[in-house]
Amino acid sequence: MDLNKVMIIGRLTRDPELRQTPSGTNVCQIGLATNYVYNNQQTGQKVEQVEYHNVVLWRKLAEIANQYLRKGKRVYIEGRLQTRSWDAQD
Repeated sequence: MDLNKVMIIGRLTRDPELRQTPSGTNVCQIGLATNYVYNNQQTGQKVEQVEYHNVVLWRKLAEIANQYLRKGKRVYIEGRLQTRSWDAQD
């Protein structure tokens, strides 16, 4: 059995972007930032690393996210990880 489950707690980097597919399904994209803070062993200084995540929400959840979420708000996201790729025209 395989498992593809992701849990992320972070802050929104921008307001949600709600769109509809040609068939009328709601799709919402949000940007999420998570940070990791640790002390550098050599210098003793605090170091902060930030990771940025692109999240896609579908159907009713997309509508709810667009209604209630705004930039800077802390959110908990649970779902599956899916990698997308594309070829540039150049």
